Amino acid sequence: MSAQPNGVGSGESERSQKLEENVETRRHGDAERQTAHTSPPSLSTQNSLHWRFLLLFGLVCLTFLLQGCNLSNFRVRAAQGSQLVISTVTDPNTFNFANKNTFPNVFLFTSEGLTSENGVTGAIEPALAESWKISADQKQVVFKLRSGLKWSDGEPLTADDVVFTYMDIVANPEIPTDAKEGIQIGQNKAFPIVRKLDNLTVEFTLPEPFAPLLRATAGPDGVLIQPKHALEKTLNTKGADGNLKFLSTWGTDTNPAQVVVNGPFLMESYTAGQRLVFRRNPHYWRKDAKGTPLPYIDRIIWKVTENQDVQLLKFRSGDLDAIGDIRPLRPEYVSLLKREEKRGNFQIYNGGPWSGTLYLSFNLNKAKNKNGKPIVDPIKSRWFNSLEFRQAVAYAIDRRKINNNLYRGLGVTQNSPISVQSPYFVEKGLKVYDYNPDKARRLLQQAGFKYNTQKQLLDSDGNRVRFTLLTNSNNLIRVAIGAQIRQDLADIGMQVDYTPINFNVLIEKTSTSRDWDAHIIGFTGGVEPHAASNLWMSSGASHAFNLKQQPGQSPIYGWEASETEQEIDRLFIAGARELDETKRKAIYAQFQKLVQEQLPVIHLVNDRALIAVRNRVEGLKYTGLPSWGLWNIQELKIRD
Repeated sequence: MSAQPNGVGSGESERSQKLEENVETRRHGDAERQTAHTSPPSLSTQNSLHWRFLLLFGLVCLTFLLQGCNLSNFRVRAAQGSQLVISTVTDPNTFNFANKNTFPNVFLFTSEGLTSENGVTGAIEPALAESWKISADQKQVVFKLRSGLKWSDGEPLTADDVVFTYMDIVANPEIPTDAKEGIQIGQNKAFPIVRKLDNLTVEFTLPEPFAPLLRATAGPDGVLIQPKHALEKTLNTKGADGNLKFLSTWGTDTNPAQVVVNGPFLMESYTAGQRLVFRRNPHYWRKDAKGTPLPYIDRIIWKVTENQDVQLLKFRSGDLDAIGDIRPLRPEYVSLLKREEKRGNFQIYNGGPWSGTLYLSFNLNKAKNKNGKPIVDPIKSRWFNSLEFRQAVAYAIDRRKINNNLYRGLGVTQNSPISVQSPYFVEKGLKVYDYNPDKARRLLQQAGFKYNTQKQLLDSDGNRVRFTLLTNSNNLIRVAIGAQIRQDLADIGMQVDYTPINFNVLIEKTSTSRDWDAHIIGFTGGVEPHAASNLWMSSGASHAFNLKQQPGQSPIYGWEASETEQEIDRLFIAGARELDETKRKAIYAQFQKLVQEQLPVIHLVNDRALIAVRNRVEGLKYTGLPSWGLWNIQELKIRD
């Protein structure tokens, strides 16, 4: 899992532009040859050309009118292969799997693990590994790789790559990858010992039974296998900053065509702020029931369109083939698009509640930076670390209003850190913070806060309660939620300086500099609670509300895990160790109750899984379970 913390009109238009440029070049060449070998055309010839041009222009206009005035329907027949055009609200922040800490990311298209998770059933299925055997004591798992696997550069993919990925990258203490917590085992956070038995066989030896193992090996959220032949040398040298060269390898300044992958698509080109182009990987291993190599689609244009309203315009004009695949459709778009389904030749799919979550959190970090300066202003830190303060904020937020006004009643109020699709989700019995501003004020006064004559909230020392709230500016519904929360908290006397910012800037603040007071962000979900260990365990790279020093970062001093965090650590270790499903459910029920009582984060309203897709896209299997609506991208077809 990962935090979301998510000048040419379309791919066809791009091809049209190139074709038109080529035609223009030919015309210029013809004109030059004509000038060299003939005399200027006569007046009658000019009149004939004029009328021929008008006739051609009229036929083109008539074609556009018959096609609903949609220029994007004017397909360039000379273009070879099928193409899918989709969009993302932000640029990718890395091409290196180990540095992945955001969703969406390029690895949805390019990378696979030993196993995969079915987006409809949630079942673990074979991927790079065709089979596996688990010992009777649950401490040895032997994976058998498929024969003939290759990397996108044609090199063989073998057991050496699996050992390299798990032992040299994920288990490497100098690499701060998000994948660590998902595969660490027991109180000592031990990694499985992975060894090669032969070129196609690897053995995982575990210190104790580990229930989440198969999901930890599954793409797209688990450990994705990396190429030893392309990356091994980068682990043997360090840069001027003292960090492994590996950490700066395959950044977004790298030519994407040089990145070696094993998934259905490879990267062809990247233009920052505009698009990333993927091409079909000719060495991909999957085939359909008839033996036809997958994927079916030849080319994907992933356009960077930060404004969601602009995404909507592009979809309505036919420049995008889908909208809502990364983050479900904004509810206010649904009624508009529903009226246009037939005319626009697309369909809206409803997958039920989405598996992701949305929450507000405060910076609870009490540590100091390398210069001895507190990471969080000590005055604010006292507020944020007060349970009554956080509970008051929770009671002050009108989530029902958020759902009714911003989600158009289509949202789902979230009271749990576990996805609704998970068998471990607890629906009843958790503490719920229904809107109650009077109770919020009472809690604050019980904690020593007070109000002045202007009804402004002050702490016991007379300091005005004022802090900054951040969210990512490219998610418009999240921006609107933040605006309402600012007003809700103003009603109980708090002054909130609300500042939506670029998503990648927000992630830098929460995962590196720690320069923030409060923020609203989303987190992807799924069936297995342990998949979110990088968020919930105190050592996690996504544990933003109290982020420990991570490998390669500047040192911080005086960091400590609260009693709540220590108890969550204990529960996650116990839940991963337990193989009895009834007992596992009881453990994760305790976790959910603890989070709702202690509020390290305040859950808000969750999306309903809604996506709009052109009818020419075939093979879609859409539900609210997977983080990505196009999770079976390798099976999708484009109908002309």
